[in-house]
Amino acid sequence: MSTEPLPVPLTASPEVIEIERALTRITYLSTRARQHDRLMALAGVPLDRAAVALLRQVADSEPLRPGELAQRLGVEASHVTRTVQQLQKSGYVTRVPDPHDGRAQRIQLTEQGSAAVDRVRDTGARGMQLALSEWSPEDLRRLATLFHRMVDDFLAYAVDEETEQSSEAPTGGA
Repeated sequence: MSTEPLPVPLTASPEVIEIERALTRITYLSTRARQHDRLMALAGVPLDRAAVALLRQVADSEPLRPGELAQRLGVEASHVTRTVQQLQKSGYVTRVPDPHDGRAQRIQLTEQGSAAVDRVRDTGARGMQLALSEWSPEDLRRLATLFHRMVDDFLAYAVDEETEQSSEAPTGGA
């Protein structure tokens, strides 16, 4: 089954332009090194951004192979390998056998890793609660619903785009 690529609009609507601007601003604010360092200090978790991103991903899923982690995080496998080694030495993750392939291993949080993720999330949520303290519960529910919907649509679009690219890839031969 061949799918036609979605047509790319010539221009974005003013609403989408404003959403993109807001996302750019929040991404900038949330990824600043100073903000990360402050969050880690408050949470008592001395980890860099890459390590925290990996811990959060493992916490949100079953134990994953390093290659699966790399794909989900959008980074090279070697990057995940280095970060996993760092986290394993620090006691945040462990390697467990893959139940479907005895040669492979999966990455799993330790109790210490799970506690660290919980502290980071709790600290981040408390900071967000302070920032949004003037918002009504209804506005917060609506924002959460719309954010989840937007992320789901982004993910669906990314999957469609990946499928489209892999179906266009040459299969070899002459």
